Amino acid sequence: MCGRYAATANPDELVLEFEVDEDRTGEPGRSVLVNPQEPPPGTPDHNMAPTKQAPVVLSRPPREDREAAARRQLRLLTWGLVPSWSKDARGGVRMINARVESVAEKPAFARALAARRCLVPARGWYEWQASPTALDAKGKPRKQPFFTSRADGASVAMAGLYEFWRDPAVADADDPLAWLTTFTVLTGPAEPGLDRIHDRQPVVLEAGEWARWLDPGTGAADVADLLGPRAPGRFTAYPVSRAVSSSRANGPGLLEPAPEADLVGVVDPTTGEVVGGPAE
Repeated sequence: MCGRYAATANPDELVLEFEVDEDRTGEPGRSVLVNPQEPPPGTPDHNMAPTKQAPVVLSRPPREDREAAARRQLRLLTWGLVPSWSKDARGGVRMINARVESVAEKPAFARALAARRCLVPARGWYEWQASPTALDAKGKPRKQPFFTSRADGASVAMAGLYEFWRDPAVADADDPLAWLTTFTVLTGPAEPGLDRIHDRQPVVLEAGEWARWLDPGTGAADVADLLGPRAPGRFTAYPVSRAVSSSRANGPGLLEPAPEADLVGVVDPTTGEVVGGPAE
């Protein structure tokens, strides 16, 4: 699964890299958080977690003219998809990922896959490796966080789906609080090497594939090939501080490689060797 990632770019950087026509990150939008988001939505976040609002690229006609051509937009959406037919917004926390093996058949995702696809920009994502040799204080396999990013230094463009949920408790449909817009990240089997960290990874699209994925005029069958396995070698991964395990932790320091002296029973994703001493 993908449960944390780093979204370190500012909106103006994403507008350029993703060739966005409309930056709509400044528009008011509904949040599911009780307390204000930290860091604020639309600013660099080195520990993006579910239920936060994150920058997402999608393609839709202008609001004032639904018959016009779709335009590429940058918006702030809540991570954790809430289907349009949901009675409330609470189920979104459980739908942060959609598996490529079943996404076309799942009622929560099928309609979005057909017409509401998006890109989730990231510097990279975090995943936790369960040690084969070391145990934590509770006697369970010690978990070491890794950070994975593109080897070429470009942004990671994770394939996602988005959905609109209308709150029936808000009478005015034009009220920004009447609508909650959410997204999920698609995941597939991890490629060789990364599978030594975790058995799943986000589906990452190449720049030449973005237009077809975002096009609301193409159906699910037209983009099915984009969800298949890729040749390994696009990514680099390394262990980072266990501080990232707390959703309150943030800042560029989370992306720094963990010193080898701090590693205990960690499997090197490249060589398969176990690094670090005995269990704690």
